Amino acid sequence: MTTRVTARHVASSTGPCGLQPEVSVSPYVVAEEGYCLAVRALESKAVYNQVEGADGVFRTIEAGDVLLGALGERQALKGYSGRIPRQIEPGDTLHVLNMGGILGRSTSDHPDLGPPLRVEVLGAVLNTAGRHARIQDHAIEWHEHIASSPPLVFVSGTAMDTGKTFAAAALVAGLTRRGLRVAAAKLTGASLMRDVRAMEAQGAVCTATFTDAGVVASTGRDMVPVAKGIVTHLGHCAPDVCVLELGDGIIGPYGVDAILQDMELQRLTAAHVLAAADLAGAWAADQLFRKRYRTALAVVVGPATDTEVGRRYLQNMLGVPGINARQEGERLSALVAARVAAFAPPSGDGFEAAPTEPTWETAE
Repeated sequence: MTTRVTARHVASSTGPCGLQPEVSVSPYVVAEEGYCLAVRALESKAVYNQVEGADGVFRTIEAGDVLLGALGERQALKGYSGRIPRQIEPGDTLHVLNMGGILGRSTSDHPDLGPPLRVEVLGAVLNTAGRHARIQDHAIEWHEHIASSPPLVFVSGTAMDTGKTFAAAALVAGLTRRGLRVAAAKLTGASLMRDVRAMEAQGAVCTATFTDAGVVASTGRDMVPVAKGIVTHLGHCAPDVCVLELGDGIIGPYGVDAILQDMELQRLTAAHVLAAADLAGAWAADQLFRKRYRTALAVVVGPATDTEVGRRYLQNMLGVPGINARQEGERLSALVAARVAAFAPPSGDGFEAAPTEPTWETAE
């Protein structure tokens, strides 16, 4: 038997479903990624207590608030990790795993954030057709292959919170000022629209995220077809260049490594921008790009470039420009614009295949 509930929060993780605050709820829950649930907050928290709404506004969750979110897992170095239980029924307790409103059962707390917010399951959200609402029903189509696209600019990082989004947004702004039509996307991570909205605000003509492709969090899956589907989708707005942020770090469980290894995507890439937390991370990433991905970094940004000491080391020891996106945004966009203007995809593969190695997810 279905009931009606009115939610105070419609989380951005449910965004592709276009849910309204008042929805019908079923007691039968499908415990799989992407299905939307209605839950009630069992407590208030002083930290990590906000959720991003489908409208882009961040609001504080208070005890008793009803939230609509999407089931998913998360594996984070600087946040909560969790999974989807095998079975879920009304009355069960779950957790809010991130500010995008991902719902699951926490498997790892974070010392700076305290335990995750507990919520009581009210039931499965139904769409206007009376079927279970899930984001995959509105997903961008995945593609196994991609033969052509506008030049790609990848922004990756040595870890979370290294300035990837700031650099990507600065690139969108700078390239737009130079008269280019810029499309932008976030290809990996855990569902949150804040980053692509930052790129929209800087002039991106069209944007997309992995959530638009039916993925709540990109852990433990092959994200290459998702990435190719998103790039193909962005091509429909006829951009001159695509700025693509890779969430989390280049080493980790979110699928970044496979995207950077893919030869078809490499062949279409004009520049790789790396956000590094420190010089050790920048050095290791430079080695990884040269030896594993058979390509070179165009520029390093992030905290490693906050001072002249870091920038001088990067240039002199690695031969890679170090440009601080906060201090030298115009110089950064000028360098990347020159790469884009000079870019022409190679007629062949352009490089030999990298040696076969274990992926970062399974390596010991």
